[in-house]
Order: sequence, then C-alpha cells, then structure tokens
Amino acid sequence: MIKQTLSNGLRVVMEQIPTYRSVSFGIWVKTGSRYESAANNGISHFIEHMLFKGTERHTAKDIAEIFDGIGGNVNAFTAKEYTCYYAKVLDQHLPIAVDVLSDMFFNSKLDQEELDKERNVILEEISMYDDTPDDLVHDLIAKAAYNDHALGYSILGTETNLRAMQPDTLRAYMADHYTVPNTVIGMAGNIDDSVMELVERHFGSFANAGAAPELTAPQFAGEALFHSKKTEQNHICLALPGCSLHDPMLYPMILLNNMIGGGMSSYLFQEIREKRGLAYSVYSYHTAHIDSGMFTIYMGTAPKQTQDVLDVTMEVLQSVTERGLSEEELHKGKEQLKGSFILSLESTSSRMNRLGKNELMLGKHYTLDEILNRIDSVSQEDIRTLIRSLFAQPFATAMVGKSDKAMQSFRRDSLVVPS
Repeated sequence: MIKQTLSNGLRVVMEQIPTYRSVSFGIWVKTGSRYESAANNGISHFIEHMLFKGTERHTAKDIAEIFDGIGGNVNAFTAKEYTCYYAKVLDQHLPIAVDVLSDMFFNSKLDQEELDKERNVILEEISMYDDTPDDLVHDLIAKAAYNDHALGYSILGTETNLRAMQPDTLRAYMADHYTVPNTVIGMAGNIDDSVMELVERHFGSFANAGAAPELTAPQFAGEALFHSKKTEQNHICLALPGCSLHDPMLYPMILLNNMIGGGMSSYLFQEIREKRGLAYSVYSYHTAHIDSGMFTIYMGTAPKQTQDVLDVTMEVLQSVTERGLSEEELHKGKEQLKGSFILSLESTSSRMNRLGKNELMLGKHYTLDEILNRIDSVSQEDIRTLIRSLFAQPFATAMVGKSDKAMQSFRRDSLVVPS
C-alpha cells in the first residue's frame, strides 16, 4: 500500500498489482445518511444519482457510452457513513476514467430538468424498496435500535424531503461535505508512480477545505417496531449493540457473528433451516460504524411458524451464552474468516474498496499479515467477554408482516447471561 498527498492535501491511497491488467479507481467522500438531518435525509443518495446526469462536457448518455466503449464500468453507492464513485477499466484506459469521474465530481450541472426526472427515479426506488419486506425490515431495525439518531435514517430518504430538494439544496450540501479533508482517492491495479501526475492534474485544484463534521455517538434505544403489510411471510430482525471500527473486540465480534448466523454451517442456519425446515432465509450480520456497531439477526418465516422460529433462535443464543465457543469451533471460525478475507482480495475492486474505506474511516491500514494475526489472536476468553457484554441487554426488534401477535409475547430480555 502506498499513501501520498496531492499539493492541496488530498489523500491518495493505492496498491500496485503489476500482474493485473485492470485498474479500479474510486473517489470516497465522508457523507451519507449519518451526516444528514431529519429535514434533508436522502440528500447524499440524491447527489450520488445526480453526478451521473451530465456536465458541461459530458451528457449522461456520453458518460455511459464512454465506459461502454472501453469495456469498463462506472458506478457509485451511498452508505450510512460514506459515498463512493468508482470505475474499473483496463490499465491503458485509466486516464479516461479519471478524466470523466473528476469531471462528474467537480462539474456536474445539477440541472433542474434532470433533477426532476431523477427525483422520480428515486421515488420509484423507494416504492420498490417498500414493496420488498425483507429489505424494509432492515431499515426498521435501524430505527428501532437508534430511534431519532441519524444512524436510524434511511439512506434513500423520504418522499417529503426529496420533493422539496432543488439544485441549490444539493449544491449547498456539497459545499459543506464534499471537501478535501472529507475525500480520499483510492486505486488498485496495474499502476506505477506516474499515476500521481494524472491525479494531480485532475484533482490538484480541489480547494474546498471545509470543516470536519461533528458526530454524536448513538445511544442504543432497543425499541420494538412493527410495520403492518400484507405479506406471505413475517420478516423479523433482532438487534443488539455491536463493536465500532476502532473497538479491540471487533474481530471477536466478527468471529462470533459468523458462528451464530454468518453462513450455511452456522448455528442458526443449521437449527432453523436444515434441521427443522422452519425458514428459507435466516442469517446474522454485524455492522461496524466509526463510533458504534450493531449485531443483527434476520429471519423470514410463515406466520404460523413465527413463534417456533423465535423460540429456536433464543435457544441457540442461550446455548451460546452458556458455553461460548469450543477451541475446535474457534479454530474453524478463524480459518473460515481468514479464507474469506484473502479470497475477497482477488480483484482490484475489492482492494480499492478496502484502501479507500480504511483511509476515510480509520486513517490507517493494516497489512495482510497484521489482519491474519489479529484473527489468530482471538481467544476463548475474548469470546466469553464479548458474550457477557453483547447479550446483557434487551434486543431491539423489528417486524414486517400482517400481524405482530408472536412478537407481542416475545421477551426481549429473556437471555440469561453468565456473570
């Protein structure tokens, strides 16, 4: 990994992989629903869409045709704490990708007519999301966990907010958040040191210094929310506060999550789907933010089986709290995690994503050996310590379905945690 700084202070992180013929290039910005207010929730995602709608030099169609014409791809995504604009191209076409992406980043017109059309596209995206209960329940659990904190906001925003946004609204938000300190350039692939001249040429005049945004750490609300919807299944999430990106217990948390519901050999998958056939989809995941985290269990099942699924889930979790992980299970979990991590680095895209996110969110990078050592160093006592803190408080719960009868009797504080 190489980290350099442009003349204006903009950070550039890159990894040279001369055996590849592709390059992934990304512009990472520290903005997302976490940085929004109730009044402008959805604006980060709206801006992401609008940067593809044309500049003085390139129309939206031009942007698509340029990347199609070189066999590359260009896209973007918005998360709760960051937005990324990226392209993957052949190494010889990197100058084209940098030129077009920088033009989009600095010179998008945010035209009123295009904004009105794209507003409707996002409203359709929200409608599609609302029609997908197994997606909707994950937004609902964030609200149940974080209440009115910005981490509980939807990335897509609200219809009311979107209808009120105009070009000047977006420009003002970009002036506050699209700043040099909030931005990182990430690259991975067949590049050499000369690429810095290319990046300097396109990004060296970026002069918006701005001010670092102030964040307030969330308090875990632990509420129970229900969204009534005509569905064939009940979609349920249970959540507990997890580990932040800086938390020394992050790797024990990742290992514990993988064992509970992170794959097909996990406890929940085996007990609920394989042994009892009570659900098609059941899994858990951990989300780490800059100052907090959340451990979530999802299950989708028929209404008549909801109580059984909840009962089995709590039996599994109670067993975990009582016995922890055996040395054999811990070893298996470590090998699984190390294997999936190493395999995830077999593309320039994943390597660029890792570089950009680590620099933007952590400001530091761990080598592959350092990460593998951190995984290997997790002990059974680490897992026991984590379990005692993780399961010592009531769950936040969210459900989308016709009736919440089964959830009404669910004891959110029923786990008995060893002292």
